[in-house]
Amino acid sequence: MGFSGGLPHPLLYMDMLKSIGHWGTQVEHALGVQSINHVLYMWLVMAIILGLGLMVRSRLQLVPGGLQNVFETIIGGLEDFVVANLGEEGRQFMPLLCTIFIFILGMNWLGLVPGCDAPTANINTPAAMAIIVFCFYQFVGMKKWGFGYIKHFMGPVGFLAPLMLILEPISHLARPLSLTLRLFGNIRGEEIVLILMFFLAPVLGSLPMYFLFILAKTIQAFIFFMLTMLYLQGAIEHAH
Repeated sequence: MGFSGGLPHPLLYMDMLKSIGHWGTQVEHALGVQSINHVLYMWLVMAIILGLGLMVRSRLQLVPGGLQNVFETIIGGLEDFVVANLGEEGRQFMPLLCTIFIFILGMNWLGLVPGCDAPTANINTPAAMAIIVFCFYQFVGMKKWGFGYIKHFMGPVGFLAPLMLILEPISHLARPLSLTLRLFGNIRGEEIVLILMFFLAPVLGSLPMYFLFILAKTIQAFIFFMLTMLYLQGAIEHAH
């Protein structure tokens, strides 16, 4: 598999899985795509998150410990952040926002596992999530304000409304593109750097980058989460 202009990408697990019975090649040929690795890795992350969730639910305790404490800390921290910015109304969006953060975080971190690739390093994954976010916050705005939601696209100054009705939709349509390219570009760039460092200095070069990229990939997941929250905030606020 080519990577970054011919640089070989050491994907192992999914390529090995697809080679069993050659079903992977058949599926890729039928879909007309070069690779379905990012989809398989995304399913793997979904299975891991689901498994951890079921494990925590089966061992719930009044005094949390271990894995339950980790999940409660993450979810509680995100909830406090959302309520502080959106108010009590923001609690209804926690299932989506929390899922976005944990899901993207899992996909980002998977790229640090030898033999795996981050699904978010494929542009189709962040693009799909960005489209979901765009459709959801527009739906929330239209559901709350009805036809009055159009005021969000007219700007604060009345005589500029005709111009803003042109500029604001363009601005909103650019948001999915921004979300997609920001996440994809950062994760793909980190993957390239990590592979280059592995080829140049397998241990001394890779280990320091691992710790740096754990932080960087966490930040990217939080940025996607935060921007989604801000878009929802704009949709539920009064238009000025």
